Amino acid sequence: MVRLPHAPEDVERGKRLGAALRQARGSRSMLEIALEAGVSPETLRKIESGRVAAPAFPTVAVIAQALGLSLDAVWAEIAGPERESAPGGSGPLRREPMAS
Repeated sequence: MVRLPHAPEDVERGKRLGAALRQARGSRSMLEIALEAGVSPETLRKIESGRVAAPAFPTVAVIAQALGLSLDAVWAEIAGPERESAPGGSGPLRREPMAS
């Protein structure tokens, strides 16, 4: 299967995603989050470094869950120029309260 190159905006969005997840991880180790999410540390490293421009949705979802983030918050943070008009965009990611 031949993969088409990603558009520049996809590459930039992937970099913003990586930066946002890295910021949300804070002082927690990459290994801890990867194990909690059920992904390999290498996968998490590639996403955080922006090397994966368009990670699979289920992968982003489990990482966000491990970090206590809503997918809406993640999207608002990484959406790009269109986030200017989207509610809740352009702020630091906030963790969701843990369910009791």
